[in-house]
Amino acid sequence: MRTRVLLPLVVLALLLAGCSGDDGGGTDGRVTLRFQSLAWQEESVEANQELVKEWNAAHPDVKVEYVQGSWDSVHDQLLTSFEGGEAPDIIHDASDDLADFAYGGYLADLTDLLPERLKSDIPQRGWDTTTFGDGIYGVPFLQEPRVLIANAKWLKESGVRIPTPQRPWSWPEFRRITEQLSGDGKYGVAWPLKEPVSATLNLSLSAGGQLFHRGADGKVTVRFQKADEVVPRTVHDQANTDHSASPTTLGSGGSDTLPGFFGGKYAMVPLGFSYRQQIVQQAPKGFQWQVLPAPAGTDGLTQGVSPQTLSIAEDSPHQKEAARFIDFLLRPRNMVRLALGDWMLPTGTQALQDPALHTAKDGWATGTALAAHLRSAPAQSVRGYPEWKDKVATPALQEYYSGAIDLGELRERLERDGNLVLARYQR
Repeated sequence: MRTRVLLPLVVLALLLAGCSGDDGGGTDGRVTLRFQSLAWQEESVEANQELVKEWNAAHPDVKVEYVQGSWDSVHDQLLTSFEGGEAPDIIHDASDDLADFAYGGYLADLTDLLPERLKSDIPQRGWDTTTFGDGIYGVPFLQEPRVLIANAKWLKESGVRIPTPQRPWSWPEFRRITEQLSGDGKYGVAWPLKEPVSATLNLSLSAGGQLFHRGADGKVTVRFQKADEVVPRTVHDQANTDHSASPTTLGSGGSDTLPGFFGGKYAMVPLGFSYRQQIVQQAPKGFQWQVLPAPAGTDGLTQGVSPQTLSIAEDSPHQKEAARFIDFLLRPRNMVRLALGDWMLPTGTQALQDPALHTAKDGWATGTALAAHLRSAPAQSVRGYPEWKDKVATPALQEYYSGAIDLGELRERLERDGNLVLARYQR
């Protein structure tokens, strides 16, 4: 009898001992949080690691461990860690990657975890990017508009009107100017559209494009309407009709266009704002460049954006402590440090007022002037978007931009094939 009683007790004790090490709490009562960061640029990694050190020095009861992640594999890596019960407590990601995780129950609802200071500092248009259903599943903290990086000397010598955030080019004017700048084997613009979907959809907001339409029943359908045609038609006609856009860069990434840009082959390249760091590092001595706003449509300079985000795992046993760390990380002065390290814009109203973000040098002032025009990307809350993007939209847009299909077939494929994909996620 004694042995039969003791065995279950021993087993129970072993089980409890095994579980006690998995909740991030040590025997001394100190909490340990794992923070997975996707920072990759040297300045950004340094800023993140410095902030973790500062937190740990000031909070001996809550230790944060810095874990280096990668943008290249973050979605699959997170899915595996969620399903295996090994997700980091604090998760760095992008807002357009959160929908399936939020609806799947993997992320904590931050509505009641975040302090009022942080919630009020970030405008509602920022929170819209991380709101799914009735919950908030990430804190948007870094954002970047798409801009035109231009050869300043080339534009000045051509005599074209230089656009500003106050007087941007329209899409038709942009097309005329790129044609004017082209000739003799040179092009007015190089579109790097290896991944064409987000660039096309986000810029289309300026023309009133939406593409995804949510009905009263909450279900989303794809409708490619007149406003959605403006941006893709511009790119297509520049590449195939005007020959003002380099056809060889349509399948390239942004970095791939820089050697040709520095070599005087392209007058402009549409890129994310953070590409300025690569330009500063790689541009030949004496090369003159400037940042211009992207063209404006009927809705002005409006652009879709998918900010970088910080979330908390639903399975984290220390959600309140994780929220405290996020609040520390995103204090205005710290948010500015992160933004400067990543060459991006902070979402916080106070951080955006920092003088360092309003200098003419490296185009900071132009980018900051665009912050108020950034809105939630059209695909932000669409379940099934990753599959629609990879299997339907990317190949269809690539074929259209190369001239292999016409606008009618593009519309048919985006709508017909796209709605079949989305329907599987909305049953």
